[in-house]
Amino acid sequence: MRRRSLAIVFLFAAFCLASVSCSAEIVKIVVNDTINPISADYIGRAIQDAERTHAEALLIEINTPGGLVSSTRDIVQEILASKTPIIIYVTPAGSYAASAGFYILEAADVAAMTPGSNTGAAHPVLGDGATMDPVLKEKLENDSAALLRSYSSKRGRNVEVAESAVRQSKSFSADEALSNHLIDYIAKDENDLFKQLNGKTIARFDGSKQVLQLAGKPIRTDEPTVRERVLSWLMNPNFTFLLFAIGMMALYAEFNHPGAIVPGVIGFIFVLLALFAFHILPTRYAALVLILGAFALFALEAKFQTHGVLTVGGIAIMVLGALLLVDGPIPEMRIRWVTALSVSIPLGLITVFLMTIAVKARRNKVTTGDQGMIGEIGVVEAPLMPAGKVFVHGELWNAIATRPVSVGQNVVVRKVEDLTLLVEPTTAGEAGKS
Repeated sequence: MRRRSLAIVFLFAAFCLASVSCSAEIVKIVVNDTINPISADYIGRAIQDAERTHAEALLIEINTPGGLVSSTRDIVQEILASKTPIIIYVTPAGSYAASAGFYILEAADVAAMTPGSNTGAAHPVLGDGATMDPVLKEKLENDSAALLRSYSSKRGRNVEVAESAVRQSKSFSADEALSNHLIDYIAKDENDLFKQLNGKTIARFDGSKQVLQLAGKPIRTDEPTVRERVLSWLMNPNFTFLLFAIGMMALYAEFNHPGAIVPGVIGFIFVLLALFAFHILPTRYAALVLILGAFALFALEAKFQTHGVLTVGGIAIMVLGALLLVDGPIPEMRIRWVTALSVSIPLGLITVFLMTIAVKARRNKVTTGDQGMIGEIGVVEAPLMPAGKVFVHGELWNAIATRPVSVGQNVVVRKVEDLTLLVEPTTAGEAGKS
C-alpha cells in the first residue's frame, strides 16, 4: 500500500513537471519607438519577466529609427546577459532597425527581418546632427565599432560588414542582411519565423547551446505599463514642448487672474511633467532660458506697446529655443520646425493679448463699490457744517466736508468710510468735469 502511494506521488510529481515544461510560453513585446530610457526599461522588464516565468524565448518585434547611445548600451547589456533566448524581429514590412536599432538587432540570439524591411545606418552623430571635427569623429567611430565587434563575432555575424554600417553608414535590405550574415532568418510573419526556428540549436553568448522548441507554444504579449505609456509620450520632444508651452500660458493666466485656481493647477502640473521629461531627454537648458525670455518679451510688449517689435522678438527667440531645446541624435528626437512655429506664434499672440487686457484693466479707474465713488462729483443738498447731505450717482449720501460748504455747490468725493463720504469743494479743473 505504501509503495502504491509512493508511486502515485511520483507520477503526480512527474506529471506536474511535464505540465510545467509543456506550458512554457513565448513572451512577446513590441518596440515601435525611438530608443530612449523608457524603451530600455520596457525591454529590461520584459527580459526579467521572461526569465522569471522560464519562458522558452522572448520575441522583440522592433521598428525604430534609432535613439540614444546610453540607452542602446543598456539594452545590449540586458540582451547579452539574458538567461532566456532573445529573438529580435524587424517587422512589419516597411519598418526598419536603423542606427541604435542595428546594434540591438546584432546583439540578439536570433536576428530576423520581414521582407521589405531594412537595417543599418549606424554611424554615430552629435546630438544636433552637426558635422564633427575629425578627431571626435574618429573617436566616436572607433568606440561604436568596438562595441559592435565585442558581441557580433560571438553571435556569428559578419563583423566586417557590420562595421561598415558604423563607419560608412551603410544600410541593408532584409535580403542583403541575410546574404551578408548580419541576420539569421527572413520570415513573412512570426508564425513563419517560429516554424523556421523550431528544433534549431542556437549558441548563447556564454557559449552554451540551446534547442528552441517553439512549435505550438502559447504567445503572451507584455504590454507597456501605464507609467511606461505616459513616459513614452513625454519622450516625444514635440509633445513635451507643447505641454510646457500650455503649462506656462496657464500659469500666466493664473498670475493675471489670481484666485482662478484651475489654470494655476493645470499649468503647475503640465510644467512639472515637461521639466521631468526634459531631465530625461538630452536637453539644452540654455535653450529653456531662451523660451522663458520670450515670455518676458511678451509681457514687456503689453506694458510698453512697441507696436509688435517685442512680440516678434519673443516669437523669434521662442522658435530658436524650441529648435535647440532637445539635443537628439536623430530627427525624431528633436523638435520640428512646424511644431516650433505652430506653438510659438499663436502662444505669443495670445499671451500679448491677455497681458494687454490685464494691463488695461489695472489702469482703468474702478467704477463699482466704495472705490468707484472716489473722485465723483456731487451736489450739496444739505449744508455741510461740516456734516450734511450730498447728491451723488442719483443717491443722497451722508457727507463730511473739510470746511463748510453751502447748498448747491459741487464737491468731490475723496474717501468713503462707513457709508459716509469725505468730500472737498471742487477745484476749477474738477468743476469742469461735472
